[in-house]
Amino acid sequence: MKINVGVIFGGRSVENEISVITAVQTMSAMDADKYNIIPIYISKQGHWYTGDKLRSTDNYRDMKRLLSEVEEVYLRPIYGDNRLYRVRKPLLGSDVAATIDVILPALHGTSGEDGAFQGTIEFTGIPYACPNPLASANGMDKITMKMILKECGIPVVDYCWFSDKEWLSERDATVQRIEAKLHYPMIVKPANLGSSVGIKAVHDRSELIEAVDNAVTYSKRIIVETLIEQLKEINCSVLGDYYDCRASVCEAPVRSGEILSYEDKYLGGGKNKQSQGMRSTVREIPASLPQQTTDFIRRTACDTFKALACDGVSRIDFMIDQADGSIYVNEINTIPGSLSFYLWEATGVPFGELVDTLIDIAFRRKRDSDFKITSYSENIFAYQNVHGAKTGGAKR
Repeated sequence: MKINVGVIFGGRSVENEISVITAVQTMSAMDADKYNIIPIYISKQGHWYTGDKLRSTDNYRDMKRLLSEVEEVYLRPIYGDNRLYRVRKPLLGSDVAATIDVILPALHGTSGEDGAFQGTIEFTGIPYACPNPLASANGMDKITMKMILKECGIPVVDYCWFSDKEWLSERDATVQRIEAKLHYPMIVKPANLGSSVGIKAVHDRSELIEAVDNAVTYSKRIIVETLIEQLKEINCSVLGDYYDCRASVCEAPVRSGEILSYEDKYLGGGKNKQSQGMRSTVREIPASLPQQTTDFIRRTACDTFKALACDGVSRIDFMIDQADGSIYVNEINTIPGSLSFYLWEATGVPFGELVDTLIDIAFRRKRDSDFKITSYSENIFAYQNVHGAKTGGAKR
């Protein structure tokens, strides 16, 4: 029998469109003889839809028309219920739109890659092919991620962080704290966004203030880092889990400015009229690096993946300071754009095989978790001498 795979994408995120591209690419690569593909699009307003018309990017040009031609659905947060329900229940027939055996998330950014979605799916017990809520949250938040990696001895650049409220109420003191620890040029980033959204290189105090003012419109927490001037960026993907993972070949994305921008990633530096997701990035693959450097990056990519307790497929982005050869982990993408299929194809793993592996990992993790104790069968309220502290039966 075919496996019913719910491919979930879109979301209330600034990366909604990029997520659509990832999902369409993924669904096109899936073996129709193995899988019954169930596309599930989450709109920018947070409504869920399913229907075959969601499988073509051309249909997203007219969103109003597209959403009128597909069916609004929802999942119940009840453990063991793997059914997708119709919002508009028919007068005759079932209100079940589909049954899902496993979920393949193609979500990026806020509410999709940060653990919020993963926590929702944990309530249902449906296997899903990406890191769990904790790993997703730690990987998405650039501050927490760097704290964990630094503790594990994995190299990261110097940084400062602060909240939006600190910035608004203690701006001068925050600027002084940043300048005391870091030097210009710097790079300002919202802590929990991807796709280079809200990121800006700064070269003096006025640019720093302007960039942070922009960043706080996207995120509650802001991180400012030392900007490597003689920068070479390298990306490497990791596939597997904590116990068994492997790294892909490395790539060197080509940027048009000081940082790799949204346009560089998804519009080929602005040259492409129609985005193909991360496939649009101009890149050198495999990256031209000394073998020793390649080996270090691939090994550190796996160490990063394990330190953050990831599973599935991730992409780890590195920075090389060409002034002295230092190598730093920049960030991890726990659901990378286009699922990093281009890196795995260059490693000898076709996109379809990558999907097969992700689904296998999802089922294996579910089997492993089913052996863990999550509750006790005993009911302490059945014991006669048990009293709650708020019922007046207990004395100190």
